[in-house]
Amino acid sequence: MATYEYRCPRDGDFEVRLPLGQAGASVNCPECRRQAARVWSAPLLARTPRALGTALDRAARSAETPEVVSRIPGRRAVAAAPVHPARARLPRL
Repeated sequence: MATYEYRCPRDGDFEVRLPLGQAGASVNCPECRRQAARVWSAPLLARTPRALGTALDRAARSAETPEVVSRIPGRRAVAAAPVHPARARLPRL
């Protein structure tokens, strides 16, 4: 699916997602149903990794409606790493 941009003379710009190559020169505006002409814009070539996109979306959502925390989260138990025999005699800080 590709995102195509159209401009309505009354309502302004809006986007339509259509299969690649299926966009016409004009479509009906979703608000007023008048003909809106296609606007040529730069393609979105960069892809954001899913984890980064999720983090950015979550940060944007929390800017307007922050998540409420009712208690302090518990700490996870961390397994102690085995001590190498050569380091066992070194002083601990």
